[in-house]
Amino acid sequence: MNKNLFSIALALACASGVAGAHEVTAKKGNAKQPAFDIVKTDIRVDAAKNQVEFAMQVAGKAGSVTPKKTGKFAGADVFSYVWPTKIDPAEVGFDKGAGILALAVTIHPDFDDTPLFNTTGKDWHSHWVVLGPDDACGKGALKVMDIPQGAKPKLPKTWPGVPLLIDSPGYAPRFAGNAVTVRVPFDDVSTLKGAAFDGVTAGLRVNASAHAPLLCVVNVFDVASGDLSLPGKANETGS
Repeated sequence: MNKNLFSIALALACASGVAGAHEVTAKKGNAKQPAFDIVKTDIRVDAAKNQVEFAMQVAGKAGSVTPKKTGKFAGADVFSYVWPTKIDPAEVGFDKGAGILALAVTIHPDFDDTPLFNTTGKDWHSHWVVLGPDDACGKGALKVMDIPQGAKPKLPKTWPGVPLLIDSPGYAPRFAGNAVTVRVPFDDVSTLKGAAFDGVTAGLRVNASAHAPLLCVVNVFDVASGDLSLPGKANETGS
């Protein structure tokens, strides 16, 4: 899926109330790299522990492919496993309706953005990101939403201090064979049951001038649903 179609599909999906299966399955062979070729993605609500598990299976070994280090922040590449959702950004500490909330497991050896935890950019780690369209990233492309100079949006306590709507909550991703999972605690998981979602593997890149737009989606490797219709529904474990 090209960036333009990806952006349009995501905007339409997030504007609609899509119903569908709990998990999203996909055919193998949609991505050139098996490590990013999505087979299945899921979001499971564990009400007993007030946690939500984000899970993705790929055709190859998850997490086995990483960006090459360049030694520079500007132009640095970011590889990611992403769960776009219809969860409102306010649920994790951003302003209500700020954009498209997604959980992302990322790696980027050229810079660090997890200052509160014992990880670095060269380790796989998790982020909440708020996505939105910006043609400056390429026609129809998406970006992690910038914070304009002087603006004071609502931000999570673990915001890493960069001018983006991004959070570094420290939730450790677990890689095992062809799967990557992340368990995320919430104060009240009941509000998340039935939330629509999809799965995406993608490459992002820091702007070569290191200015807004700072972080653009530049390469969509695979989309679980194929059309980013967000057909998945977060389901309670065991139901």
